[in-house]
Amino acid sequence: MGMHTDELYFKPRLQVINQDQMGQIHMATLDVLEHTGIKLTHPRAQALLSGAGARVEKDRVRIPSWMVEQAIRQAPKRIVLGRRTGERTVILERDKSWFGPSLDCIDYMDPATHQRSRFESRHVEVTAALCDALPGFDWCMTIGMADDVPADTADRIVARKTLQFCEKPLVFCCKDTNSVADIYEMALLLCGGKDNFEKTPCIVHYSEPISPLVYYDPAVDKILFCAEKGIPLINFPAPQACGTAPATFAGTIVQASAESLSGLVMHQLANPGAPFIYGAFTTIMDMKTSIFSYGAIELSLMTAALAQMAQHYQLPFFGTAGATDAKFCDAQAGAEAAFQCLSAAAAGSGLVHDCSSWMDHGNLVSPEFMVLVNDIVTSVKHYMEGIAVTQETLALDIIDKVGPGGHYLREKHTMDHFRKIKYSDLFERQIHEKWKNNGARKLEQRLQELTLEKMKHRPAPLSEAIIKELDRMQAAWK
Repeated sequence: MGMHTDELYFKPRLQVINQDQMGQIHMATLDVLEHTGIKLTHPRAQALLSGAGARVEKDRVRIPSWMVEQAIRQAPKRIVLGRRTGERTVILERDKSWFGPSLDCIDYMDPATHQRSRFESRHVEVTAALCDALPGFDWCMTIGMADDVPADTADRIVARKTLQFCEKPLVFCCKDTNSVADIYEMALLLCGGKDNFEKTPCIVHYSEPISPLVYYDPAVDKILFCAEKGIPLINFPAPQACGTAPATFAGTIVQASAESLSGLVMHQLANPGAPFIYGAFTTIMDMKTSIFSYGAIELSLMTAALAQMAQHYQLPFFGTAGATDAKFCDAQAGAEAAFQCLSAAAAGSGLVHDCSSWMDHGNLVSPEFMVLVNDIVTSVKHYMEGIAVTQETLALDIIDKVGPGGHYLREKHTMDHFRKIKYSDLFERQIHEKWKNNGARKLEQRLQELTLEKMKHRPAPLSEAIIKELDRMQAAWK
């Protein structure tokens, strides 16, 4: 809570662990890295770690606590991302939250027919442009996997189309350093060169260790490449309580933190001060179905705890919210997404991914779900603004003027302030008779109509010269 002129600000906040517990989790994380260590076979990374003071025995690397804490101190406390135009739009610091969609789904739900099919490259244009159109989303991802193009170049084709059809900062996933290099080259072209990119990066790479505590060589290659080029890097394991992590929530959080921070150590040894984003996709194995759950309440609980750990470390954070295990835009989907998004914002979850299209435990992209979650996110952002308390908003003069039994409809004070109320394009508040007279459309019908309307949006087109250069790059990909 702080003062600004005569206004008193208070941001709604959620804390799921206290200061003592954060200290315990930190010490336990250090113990895991120092005593248990990680499995790592990458020769250069082993040499970097060994030369800096880690113990390397065959493929087991144990990292002393002082090395971990040194890496935390070296990493930037804030990262600023921008649109391809150079406009700085996402500032990762402290407990700010910025919402974006999901990553690498394999199926697509057509909003016009509600038919489910494999995600193809044409769907990239649709989902990227829709993300560009929806104001709740501050950044974008490579949302689907493009089943219709060669597997060797699919990751780059998806990234190219996303960059072309969405101006917002892009978080991308890809298979190896060749792909990272090609996507980085496209980003430099779009933002006007290396100097502009270093001022305001427009892409972020997403990489994963394998839970529990394993790094495979291509992932390490990408970590080191991103460090050297200054490409912001998310190191994001996905530990599953009861499966690839302990059944206890604290144990899963500790393992997740150790997995993410082990990547930070390698990253900072390669280039001290390079931009790094901490986090983990912490959820549960549903013991009834064995699925990796995207709608579990424990996902939000553990993510909130890790967001607090990120704030404790003063590291930017990659969070998770807005996903669902549901197969359609039904009550389950809305309830899971709404709870997750509010929890993430109140905990201060940094870059919050999955806020729009991860349905059916990470398999399905639905433009309708993107539009539904956009409405949820804009409501959450409105809620997180809190309540401004000033002489103007306390409204003592107008309360006295109207007095007992009056009304405020004709007052200038009402005209000055009523637009600060959040009105939805999706959720309706009509009386029953008026709703019937206007077509008696249920939520599903309104959602479909609004989605199809929003899907008409396209961002400002790239120049013919840039399109030609992107085509030349794509022809050279191997």
